[in-house]
Amino acid sequence: MPTNLPPEAMDKWEAVEAAHTPKEKMDAMIEFLKYVPHHKGTMKLRGEMNRKIALIRDDLEKKKRMGTGKSSGGPKLFIEKAASAQVALVGMTNVGKSCLMNATTNSKVRVTPTPFSTHEPVPGIMSYKDVQFQIVEAPAVMEGAAEGKAGGNVTLGLARNADGVILMLDLSRDPVEQLELILAELEKTRLLVSKPSGGRVEIERRPAGTRLRVVIVGRLVDCSVRQVEDLLRSYRVNDAIVRISGVVTLNDVEDAIYENTIYKPAVIVANKLDLPGALDNLQKLKAHVNGKLPIIPMSCERKLGIPELGKAIFDSLGIIRIYTKEPGQKTHSDHPFPLRKGATVNELAKNIHKELLMNFMFAMVWAKRLPFSPKKVGLNFVLDDGDIVEIHARIA
Repeated sequence: MPTNLPPEAMDKWEAVEAAHTPKEKMDAMIEFLKYVPHHKGTMKLRGEMNRKIALIRDDLEKKKRMGTGKSSGGPKLFIEKAASAQVALVGMTNVGKSCLMNATTNSKVRVTPTPFSTHEPVPGIMSYKDVQFQIVEAPAVMEGAAEGKAGGNVTLGLARNADGVILMLDLSRDPVEQLELILAELEKTRLLVSKPSGGRVEIERRPAGTRLRVVIVGRLVDCSVRQVEDLLRSYRVNDAIVRISGVVTLNDVEDAIYENTIYKPAVIVANKLDLPGALDNLQKLKAHVNGKLPIIPMSCERKLGIPELGKAIFDSLGIIRIYTKEPGQKTHSDHPFPLRKGATVNELAKNIHKELLMNFMFAMVWAKRLPFSPKKVGLNFVLDDGDIVEIHARIA
């Protein structure tokens, strides 16, 4: 069941969400914890809050030692997102991450056999099917990364912030051992790359006055929609779109409020396919993963598996390409709008320009799946990969 926090704690949580600076957020979290009772139901919550407080305190102390309140001078925890999606490249030392960056992106990373040679995140752009992905090479993962060892908080922070994750393994060594170590460190920060059972809750905060909307594509097992709404409002979540998929409990909803556990689509890159023993290790890895995650066998040195990686990232992120055409024109644009599966004409119009959405009349859609094409549709029409859309709007 949910933690059933007292009203005083709920009030303090509102201050956490309203905080603007790391120092304000840390102080608000400390104050919030004073009102969280100690019992079995709050153990997970208290652990998560203490972990976040420790990370903020560590960063503030580094800044103080550097004599500046602006930057610690150390590696950045986040890289600003660019392109259609950001993907964190995560792996142990010397698995070939820098080699992969050079083979797939426009970045020029120095490849060296020296362990732990990557100290800061390195971004690069990878293109696939008219879509660009921002790949960010993270510093190497090692045991204890979740506790901050070898700058592990930077790597794991990047993974949490990214849209997806590449888990890179070395086939010349035991890939299962590497994979389990990486997954264990990610899970310590409540980041999972697959969820064999259960469901998912996504809370998208909206501007004040837009009200609370719960969208269910799945099933609530121990509560009703009304109870979900009551729980959210008790945490002052009054203006948001809440998407529930799969089998979800009230506990899952509360976890989402605290952002305790997040799920990221992931692809496994099994590198060094050209080395002795690699094929046997690849079979061992496939048997262990058992189809739960896509595995891309690769040799970065020989540039084997690069196209397959692009497709795997594209598919795992659930991206669709929507091409647009201006009324009266015979051809469509060569540069698509990248949207997520399930996106509607409404989201496309919003991505193009808010005035286009405000003055929307109708849209014409060309698609192979339609019995008659083009088809006249409204804002709620669900789009698919490769659709061509012509939007008609009133002249402002």
